[in-house]
This record gives sequence, structure tokens and C-alpha cells, in this order.
Amino acid sequence: MNKNLYVGNLSYKISDDDLKSNFSEAGEVVSASIIKDKFTGQSKGFGFVEMKTEEGATEAIKQFNNGMLDGKAITVNEARPKKEFGAGGGSRGGGRPGGGGGFSRGPRSGGGRY
Repeated sequence: MNKNLYVGNLSYKISDDDLKSNFSEAGEVVSASIIKDKFTGQSKGFGFVEMKTEEGATEAIKQFNNGMLDGKAITVNEARPKKEFGAGGGSRGGGRPGGGGGFSRGPRSGGGRY
């Protein structure tokens, strides 16, 4: 069973390969990825490491949580699963019955513009 780890407070200079080689000291790494801004490509300062075994994940947390990487104290813990969008009946209409709208601004709606 694979284990996903969240790694936070990363230096902006750290690459996917840096993360992978660092965490391979704790066990076999399946994947490592730094999360980047989709417009600038700049690191957001956190990433995810997928360890091959639960033991490797536990060892990585023990070994690296609050440890130093490129001069910064990093946070390592078990990643929470992604939330499924669309599940759970969440309303996107602002919670109001009937949803939408939102353009009426009180007494000055329209009146003599054209």
C-alpha cells in the first residue's frame, strides 16, 4: 500500500528530484512533486511525496518532520485525501433557494439609462 506525505515550508529552490533523493533515505519513493503556481511556474513552498510502504512513510515522518532542508525547518505529515468535488450535495448558489441572480441593487435598478 502506498502512502502519501505532505511536505510543507519548502525552500523555493527545492526541485522534485531534490525531494525524491532526500526522502529515499527513509525508504523507497514512488513519486515526489513540488506544487507550482500554474501561471508563473514558481514553487508554492509545499509538495507531496508518495512512499512505497507504510513503514517508509512512518520513517520519513519521524526522520524529516521539523528537520532542516535547504536552511528551512520543514513539516512532514500524512497527506489528507483530496476532497471530491460535486459529492456531498454542496450548493454553489450561495445557499439561497433558487440560487443565481445577484444583479438587483435596490431602488436604482435600470431606470432611464437608455
